[in-house]
Amino acid sequence: MTKPAQPQQPASTVDELVTAHLPMVGHLVREMLARVPAHVRREDLFSAGSEALVTAARGFDPSRGAPFGAFASMRIRGALLDELRGLDWASRSVRGKVRRIEAERDKFVADHGRVPTAAELATRLDTDARQVVAVRDDVQRATLLSLQAAFPDGVDGAGTATAHNGPSPEDMVLDRERVGYLHDAIANLPERLKAVIEAYYFQNRSMSELAEEFGVTESRVSQLRSEATALLRDGMNAALDPERVASATRPEGCAARRRASYYAAVAAHGTLRTRLAQTTATGMPVARTA
Repeated sequence: MTKPAQPQQPASTVDELVTAHLPMVGHLVREMLARVPAHVRREDLFSAGSEALVTAARGFDPSRGAPFGAFASMRIRGALLDELRGLDWASRSVRGKVRRIEAERDKFVADHGRVPTAAELATRLDTDARQVVAVRDDVQRATLLSLQAAFPDGVDGAGTATAHNGPSPEDMVLDRERVGYLHDAIANLPERLKAVIEAYYFQNRSMSELAEEFGVTESRVSQLRSEATALLRDGMNAALDPERVASATRPEGCAARRRASYYAAVAAHGTLRTRLAQTTATGMPVARTA
């Protein structure tokens, strides 16, 4: 059975739509660049966004009733996220700096029995404290993006299409609250699953390293990571959108009771204030404390 042909706009209409909405690509790219590590290239994102705009213009069907701006915005945002997911989360230079910082941090802790300040680390590394903080911030942005990629439809599992004029203040607060719940959900994971999430996403360790440390196969580590991300998603949804959590087949069983206990722990872990404190007023992640 052949699929119905996709609507194809005349070339002149496509040109008009693309020309009129090209500034929207620039706006969405700038919005995205404010949330990702500094090494991500604007040109790469703009190219992906422009291609998505052309594709949207060619396939736009006005008879569906949706305005082209909203239709194209959703396509462009999706293309930008796809482009980001295809990139390394942190550049090699950033990863190298992080390794040096962590090595000096470990030495300092061994020598002094406490965690060093950014200024103390900078002295040992012969650099500026602002550089140490900047590297940490880059890694935090990369980590948040990496974790968000584990939830391709968004942390609540409900893909959303935001208008091209950016999120409203209410949407920004909701987004920040979701990030806060993500931190709470990680904090309450079972220790083994938490160790996998922390090591893989926050310490940038490979599957092979984790497999060797845990004494299991790489496929088992991958399975644990999948189990952890699924539990994270359900833990967040239990607090934010309970209808998205599948009902347990055996509500009185041990597994169901453990999951219910986890959901309750996530909900009780923090307050709105502490969850919003995980990000800045503009939605940028705050560096994790050691």
